[in-house]
Amino acid sequence: MAVMEKLKMFVVQEPVVAASCLIAGFGLFLPAVVRPILDSYQGPKQPPPPALNDVVAGMTGKK
Repeated sequence: MAVMEKLKMFVVQEPVVAASCLIAGFGLFLPAVVRPILDSYQGPKQPPPPALNDVVAGMTGKK
């Protein structure tokens, strides 16, 4: 119980620092949790990029 009282006192005495710590906590928590969830989804396979010669030929009109 003493920890909660100290935390309340900290928030009352230093609200800007407490808010900054809260934002930092979210900043550390979200990438650690959300990124593995997003990686677990199997997205469609990306097609291979075209050859550079084909791109240059398409841009210049030469084939």
